[in-house]
Amino acid sequence: MKQYIEFKKQREMSQILSDTFGFLRNEFKSFFGVFFKIIAPYLVVMLISYGFYMFQVGDLMSLSLGGSESIINGMAIFMIALIFIIATVTTYVLAQATTLFYIKSYIKNNGAIDFSEIKQNVYGSFWKFIGLGFLFVICVGAGLIFCIIPGVYLYVPLVLSFSILAFDEKSITDAFSDSFTLVKEYWWITFASLFVVFIIVMVAGSAFALPGTIYSFAKTSILPGEMDAENFNFADPVSIILGIISKLAQFLLHLISIVASVLIYFDLNEKKNFTGTFERIKNLGGDTEE
Repeated sequence: MKQYIEFKKQREMSQILSDTFGFLRNEFKSFFGVFFKIIAPYLVVMLISYGFYMFQVGDLMSLSLGGSESIINGMAIFMIALIFIIATVTTYVLAQATTLFYIKSYIKNNGAIDFSEIKQNVYGSFWKFIGLGFLFVICVGAGLIFCIIPGVYLYVPLVLSFSILAFDEKSITDAFSDSFTLVKEYWWITFASLFVVFIIVMVAGSAFALPGTIYSFAKTSILPGEMDAENFNFADPVSIILGIISKLAQFLLHLISIVASVLIYFDLNEKKNFTGTFERIKNLGGDTEE
């Protein structure tokens, strides 16, 4: 029997981290089965377009390329980059929604999940997540431009707004504003929890990027070797495959941040509203009456 992770309760930072990995470990087969059923087509397009983008950029940087061929290659890069951006936005939005609604179904059914319900919620809320994501990027991006600190300050509450959108079924504007209310008086501890998760994800992502970095150094003669300046091509099958693997690893590691943000959301919600406590008391009362 898999251990059930209770989301609706208060947690210390160490418990948030342990329960994040505990949930992903316990639900690994079920979660990724649902996840890839919804995400797979968009993820494949994202990775393939990324591979073509790397190939075209490498071809454009080739020292033997020039003239009209360079212009054609530049146009191809623009089109592939556009497809890659659209695919990336779509994939990340669906990944966020799938993870949140999987957890929502998990909580609702006491550890079981309903795939049809998850899929319906994911596609039904797609444009709401797009809208909230747009507000998130605009606000945090503008904040980062102005001395970085405002961007960090805005990031902390707004990263939880997606959980409010999914679990509280709020509108975009309500989820946006309620995130600040939720984090009020708990900004620093929320920041600390998110920062620790960020460091873990970043270090793990760097490990997957390391083989590609080493290969690039070796290929450009930073490590011992010689470079044929006339026929050198920056994009070869090995570098493209390593780049795709790194991109896939970074995408999957992002799920750690999403699950951790859900646990932080429920921790703050419990501290403010005692929702889980009241539900447990109500259920206990119902069991006693029976």
